[in-house]
Amino acid sequence: MRPKKLNRDPAHRRAMLRNLVTQVLEHEQVQTTEAKAKAARPLVDKMITLGKRGDLHARRQALSYLDDRRVVEKIFEVLAPRYEDRSGGYTRVLKAQNRRGDGTLMAIIELV
Repeated sequence: MRPKKLNRDPAHRRAMLRNLVTQVLEHEQVQTTEAKAKAARPLVDKMITLGKRGDLHARRQALSYLDDRRVVEKIFEVLAPRYEDRSGGYTRVLKAQNRRGDGTLMAIIELV
């Protein structure tokens, strides 16, 4: 499956998704557009899977993607033990009301 371009150049798309993944892991629930939520979902799941591995290399991989030490610590100390016996599917995307300004489909991405 090809990744969604989200009408952005590659550097902007990568930065936007990194920020969105960081926010989802920090706040555990974020409202965004449906397309962005669907694009961020596998990345959030990957970060939690790295936390479940728990070794130094996984921690460094998470740090290289997230750039926020507090969120990485939360993944490894809080979220990974929470999903210890779950083998994937750590996030859900719920549809929300359309955005008032332009009618864009909105969604809530949250940790299960």
